[in-house]
Amino acid sequence: MRAGLLAMAIAVPALLAGSGAHSAGSGLVFVTNERSDDIFVLNKRDEVVESFKSCARPRGMIFTPDRKGLIVGCGNDDTIAVYDIASRKLVRRYRDIPDPETFDLHPNGRDLYISNEDDSEASLLDMETGEVKAHYRTGREPQGVLVTPDGKRVFVASEVANLVHVIDVGKNAIIKDIPTGSRPRRFALTPDGRELWVSAEMSGVVDVIDTQTLTSTAKIEFRPKGMRREMVTPVDLVITRDGKTAYVALGRANHVAVVDVATRKVADMILVGKRPWGLRLTADEKTLYVANGLSDDLSIVDTGTRRVRKTVPVGMIPYAVLVDD
Repeated sequence: MRAGLLAMAIAVPALLAGSGAHSAGSGLVFVTNERSDDIFVLNKRDEVVESFKSCARPRGMIFTPDRKGLIVGCGNDDTIAVYDIASRKLVRRYRDIPDPETFDLHPNGRDLYISNEDDSEASLLDMETGEVKAHYRTGREPQGVLVTPDGKRVFVASEVANLVHVIDVGKNAIIKDIPTGSRPRRFALTPDGRELWVSAEMSGVVDVIDTQTLTSTAKIEFRPKGMRREMVTPVDLVITRDGKTAYVALGRANHVAVVDVATRKVADMILVGKRPWGLRLTADEKTLYVANGLSDDLSIVDTGTRRVRKTVPVGMIPYAVLVDD
C-alpha cells in the first residue's frame, strides 16, 4: 500500500475514535451542492468563506462522531467520502457504494446505514473496516434513513413504493413495511421517540407514525395561501429539542411550514427561496438554515420572528446543510 493510501486508511478510524486537532463549535456551516459538485463553507457571520470541490453529485452529509470530519454521499461516484473539517481535505473514499443518497450513523459510531437509490436497497457500511456488512431489499428509490437513538431500529423511506421499511438491528432484517403517502422522503423523530414524522412529497403531507405499533396514525396537510395542491411538495423536516415545534420544507411551494407538534396544526408559513429541501437548526435553535434547490441559495431564518434575515448564494442545487456548533 502506498504511503498516501495508508495515511488515509488510518485517518478515518482516528476521526471515528475522536482524536484530531479540530474542535467543535467553530460555527461553520457546510452546504453540499448537487450540480456544481462542491461544498460551500459559511462562517459565524453567515458569509461564504470558501468552497471546495468534492465528488460527483454530493448529497447527504453528516458529521463523524467526533465532529472533526464530514461524511458525504457521492451519488454519481458510487462513493461515500470523508473530508477533514479543519483542512477540507479528503480523508478516505469508500467505493462501490451504489448511488448513495442519504444515510445515518448508528450510535456505535461505525455502522453507517445508507439508501442506495438506483439499486432499490439499503446497505450497511462498517466505516472502520470498509466492509459492506449487509444489504436490505427495499422498494424502488429508497431515500430517507433514520437510526433510532437506542440503535435498535432503522427506518428507510422508499419513494416509489410509498413505504417506510423498518429494519430490526438485532435481527439484521426488515420486520415491517409501513404504507405512507406518495413519495416519502425524509424523517424526524419526536424527542420522546413516540412519533416518527415522514414527509410525503407528492401527497403534500407529513405522515405521523406511532413507533410502538409501527402504524401511520395521522396526516398533516399544508396549503400556503394562493398555492395549488400540486405545488406543495414537502421534503426535509426538523423538530425542536423540546418537541413543541416542527419545521417542514415545502419544496415547490417556496415556503417552510411551522407546525405545532402537539396539535399538528400549521402555525405559520415562512417565505424562503425556490424549492426549499434541506433544513438545519443551530444548537440554540434561534436560526434555521434552508437550502433552496432551484434558486441556488441559502435562506437564513430567525426562528423568533419567523422571517428570513439573510439570503446567501451558494453552489448549484444545494442539498444538505450542517452546522458545526
